[in-house]
Amino acid sequence: MNNIRKIGVFTSGGDSPGMNAAIRSVVRTCAYLKVECIGIYRGYQGMIEGDFKPMGARSVNNIINKGGTILKSARCQEFRTKEGRQKAYDNLIAAGIDAFVVIGGDGSFTGAMIFNQEFDFPVIGIPGTIDNDIFGTTFTLGFDTALNTVVEAIDKIRDTASSHNRLFFVEVMGRDVGHIALNAGVGAGAEEILIPEENLGRERLLESLKRSKESGKSSSIVIVAEGDKTGKNIFELKDYVEDNFPDYDVRVSVLGHMQRGGSPSCYDRVLASRMGVKAVESLLEGKTNLMVGIQDNEIILTPINKAIKGHTKIDKELIRVSDIMSI
Repeated sequence: MNNIRKIGVFTSGGDSPGMNAAIRSVVRTCAYLKVECIGIYRGYQGMIEGDFKPMGARSVNNIINKGGTILKSARCQEFRTKEGRQKAYDNLIAAGIDAFVVIGGDGSFTGAMIFNQEFDFPVIGIPGTIDNDIFGTTFTLGFDTALNTVVEAIDKIRDTASSHNRLFFVEVMGRDVGHIALNAGVGAGAEEILIPEENLGRERLLESLKRSKESGKSSSIVIVAEGDKTGKNIFELKDYVEDNFPDYDVRVSVLGHMQRGGSPSCYDRVLASRMGVKAVESLLEGKTNLMVGIQDNEIILTPINKAIKGHTKIDKELIRVSDIMSI
């Protein structure tokens, strides 16, 4: 162990299920290793304002099952400035905080990396984002829970689609990547899946819908990642299909922020617990500027700059499975 005696922990950016489980893990690992833990409220904004609170093992009772984040989250423009980061650093030093664990996505990690470079301040990141768009980990916290939420919603939508012989376009989160759309689409038995990584084009969509109708399907579900470029937006796509298939009764359902909420799945709770332990142990081993991830069910460390700059890859095998299943 090195001279780190007090570790800060905070959540930043969009919330995701499993963040509370990660906070709990960091706090209890600190308590187990006899290191003080300080909760930093509202991310970098709270760091600049000195919104700190000591946390002990009992302060994180009964949060492993809760969605959202008890430490709150906020986006902070001031932290993007040198002056803002200096305020944050001064507050951390005044509070005796020697290092911090940030739970968030690539924007949060970018802030931590710059902070580390400017002040040589020890930082470790835990990836918390439902989009699963962070390089260096097979899964991010919240991804599994979001998938279950989306599949459950699609199952319910299918009941209505089948009852009324309708075509439903269901938009799911995924601004730059289609991991949620692809996995949930296969899991929910969607007839077509539209993702940013594979620009299938409108003609391919029409051909697919035509085949479905000719094969006897009376209703269809099309999953659309919000970043898909097949149409300007999902509503334009709906109009396009209606123009080409006037006999189709087309509906749109945008799942939106409901995908971020809810009690985390068992997988996300276990993953958060493992990542929190690794984050604290890594700081005490003198490691810094790294992100905790999971690959082949092993907890690993990846340099934060690689996690930010790298690109996750869509599962081509899953695309092939989707094509076969939609026959």
